[in-house]
Amino acid sequence: MNRYLLGALAAAAAWGLRDLPAQFGGRGADERVRRSPQFRDGAFHNREQTSSVPVEGGNLVRELLFGKQQRKPVGAVPLVAPQPPVGSGAHLTWYGHSTALVEVDGAVVLLDPVWGDRVSPLAFAGPKRLHAAPAPLEELPRVDAVVISHDHYDHLDMATVRRLVRAQDAPFVVPLGVGAHLRRWRVPVDRIVELDWGESVEVGALRIVATPARHFSGRGLRRDRTLWASYALIGPEHRVFYTGDSGYFPGYADIGAEHGPFDATLVQIGAYSDGWPDIHMTPEEGVAAHLDVRGDLLVPVHWATFNLALHAWTEPVDRLWAEAKARGVRLAVPRPGQRVDVADPGPVDPWWQLLRT
Repeated sequence: MNRYLLGALAAAAAWGLRDLPAQFGGRGADERVRRSPQFRDGAFHNREQTSSVPVEGGNLVRELLFGKQQRKPVGAVPLVAPQPPVGSGAHLTWYGHSTALVEVDGAVVLLDPVWGDRVSPLAFAGPKRLHAAPAPLEELPRVDAVVISHDHYDHLDMATVRRLVRAQDAPFVVPLGVGAHLRRWRVPVDRIVELDWGESVEVGALRIVATPARHFSGRGLRRDRTLWASYALIGPEHRVFYTGDSGYFPGYADIGAEHGPFDATLVQIGAYSDGWPDIHMTPEEGVAAHLDVRGDLLVPVHWATFNLALHAWTEPVDRLWAEAKARGVRLAVPRPGQRVDVADPGPVDPWWQLLRT
């Protein structure tokens, strides 16, 4: 091969890997981490016995190579231009995957913002978007808080965080340990709020409570050095619950008893598998979690944007809709960018059904 071509390829590879060390985030456990009831033997733990290691083995590889699931839409996912906040009530705008803008009694919270093209430490590899973000990040309204559920790449995107530092002045509310990542990425220390399960922070009239979840964490080879969480967003008149990523667990009923009822829930429904039943909910479990926390309107997240499992891309929402009907649960399935009025969401529009064979 021509030496000049080899040199160009080497330079391109080096450029593509330039951010890799920073992508892995910060290291080390500070005193608050070590004091957490969830932290022992150098790692965070779920309250239930939980496995985060896939157990499907050969079946996983076989399905990846020969499975007939339709894992991408056959056309463009319809996007809606997001609307500005109205300053009252409860409204939800889903931007794709788990990214959502939540309005609660005038407060505006941005959940798990990911504007990157891939959810990976590498810019040229890893799961790629099935649809564009419905609006540029810089067109977001001013937000009162940026809330992160855990440090996986599809929920904590380094490039997005850096852009938000420049574009917004809101604090980053994160689980214990995630602050080390943000500090490495030069987020000002006074804009980082780290919470353990059961802890909360007041942002104006809104109280943000970190509640338990059943998951795991890690951006490199070491796992569970940072905590994962769900959140209760509690305003003077309305309440919204976000599951983050989680397997189903009895703690949802405790969350509902302590912080519910909720006017709306944002529930993870995608990227499930028989091979990892403890860390992601099936759609049916998502409905059960919604009922456990005493939710009214259910809005699904964690589907349709990135392929992170082997099921068909529409399977999570098809199963969710059937289960919601069977159990009498109010449901809204917005298009990316579509704003949902929790008080009056309208009937379900099965827009995804036009994008499958």
